[in-house]
Amino acid sequence: MSAKSDATRWGSVAKCLHWLIAIAVIGLLVGGLTMTDMKVSPDKFRWYALHKSFGVTVLVLMLLRFAWRGIDGRPQAVPGVAPIVAFAAHSVHRLFYVALIVMPISGWVYNSASNFPLQWFGVLQLPAIVAPDKDLKHLAHTVHEVLAWTIITLLLVHVAGALIHHFIDRDDTLRRMLPFAKPRAEAARTQQPASTDTP
Repeated sequence: MSAKSDATRWGSVAKCLHWLIAIAVIGLLVGGLTMTDMKVSPDKFRWYALHKSFGVTVLVLMLLRFAWRGIDGRPQAVPGVAPIVAFAAHSVHRLFYVALIVMPISGWVYNSASNFPLQWFGVLQLPAIVAPDKDLKHLAHTVHEVLAWTIITLLLVHVAGALIHHFIDRDDTLRRMLPFAKPRAEAARTQQPASTDTP
């Protein structure tokens, strides 16, 4: 598998970044919704510390993905996809990029405005990016919550679209982002039995 994308599939670097970010974001969303209802305890503080560390990690991964996208490009559109569907998919992707960069930044602003420390997995002390500020704290918290629900909505739309492409349209939209999956035509050629005809 090539590191860079080609006309028919995503490369290994793009796939790796996609799935690392997807797993981290789903974990952050589930953890974020869970920890807010926890009683104040050492466990809750540990959850918050992990949440912040993974949030910073997602920010770094998103910046790497954005930079790699500029170098790597993207595969061509799957044949037969209606222009309006392609436009909608690109719009969702762009909103994902914006939300997944702004959301961890809003969390960092909220943390700094609350005058809380920020350590990346307990090994790297990260600086405050704003001074303590009560009004800014509430604004950043609101932005963070709104973006969380925005990302959940985008995620549901994204997954639904991928499943429709795979099971109803039966095209390669999902397959070309799955690790080790081959395009349908290539997979069919691979599975064809060798000819037993003799000259």
